[in-house]
Amino acid sequence: MWAVLTVVVVMEYTVGGTLSKGLNRAFATLLAGFIAVGAHKVAYLCGNHGEPVVLAAFVFLLASAATFSRFIPEVKARYDYGVTIFILTFSLVAVSSYRVEELIRLAHQRFSTIAIGVATCLFTTIFVCPVWAGEDLHNLAAANLDKLADFLEGLESECFRENAPGENLESKPFLQVYKSVLNSKASEDSLCNFAKWEPGHGNFYFRYPWGLYQKLGALSRQCASSMQALASYIITLTKSQYPEANMELCLKVRTACGEMSLNSAKALRELSEAIQTMTAPSPARTHMSAAIRAARSLRAELSQDADLAKVMHVAVLASLLSELVTQTKKIADSVDNLARAAHFKDPEDAQKDVVINVAS
Repeated sequence: MWAVLTVVVVMEYTVGGTLSKGLNRAFATLLAGFIAVGAHKVAYLCGNHGEPVVLAAFVFLLASAATFSRFIPEVKARYDYGVTIFILTFSLVAVSSYRVEELIRLAHQRFSTIAIGVATCLFTTIFVCPVWAGEDLHNLAAANLDKLADFLEGLESECFRENAPGENLESKPFLQVYKSVLNSKASEDSLCNFAKWEPGHGNFYFRYPWGLYQKLGALSRQCASSMQALASYIITLTKSQYPEANMELCLKVRTACGEMSLNSAKALRELSEAIQTMTAPSPARTHMSAAIRAARSLRAELSQDADLAKVMHVAVLASLLSELVTQTKKIADSVDNLARAAHFKDPEDAQKDVVINVAS
């Protein structure tokens, strides 16, 4: 029964999820069994009258300590399931020892059947069509950068290009792509936790710096939050329909805003490709520099032209776009840190590998 229940409870979709629950369950059962047997030996020395009192005290103290340990963030993130199994197993074996004479046999049977269930789950998830949480996390990080680039490319083509329509933008899909990035935190945290349990596989070696993906995800969500503010403002601006404001935007700001959006989008595209191919993102720095220069030139234009600075929507739009450029720069720095920590390949070496593969 315990072997079947273990398979049902422990089996997860990803290898890391199964390893996390399986190892937590196995080690928690083993530890709880040893401690329960020791508690039984101590309680037995207290005589028939003292045995139930001592066992009750052991159950209360250890279960309370284990329960409160679940409030520690590190324990909650990685060992919460193991602590729960420890409480259940210790209580079961310790209380059963008061009525069951063959305590060692009970503990041995429980651990061995759970070990069989855990081994079955691990063999199936690792060797039969494995789904790696680390690989899913890696692909999610690259996909989020692509979505941010979709927003900026749509912004450039629909708002700042010379013949852009500049109206009826509320229904445009590019104004909605950032929302999935805002809602990706739970998936990232779960995948990162599971990935830390997985053995080395493919290009992901043991003790791979998975925590850097969480930092990259946080920066991506900050960028998506800035995009949300910009999208709301653009929709409000297009509904206002101020001809003079739109004319000022066309004459003074459109080129700089278009350069900022397009170069930031290209930088994000190349950062995403660098993550997917696991190569150092050196080409993205060129586009990042161009976006920063466009932002500086726009701020200089606003500071020199008093009439233009009086147009409120121009100043707000320039500020929101400059914030996006800043967020993109932080994302580029984060990807650079990931590339160094994860030992991404040099672009020239990667190109040589491609040439060799094509020639062969």
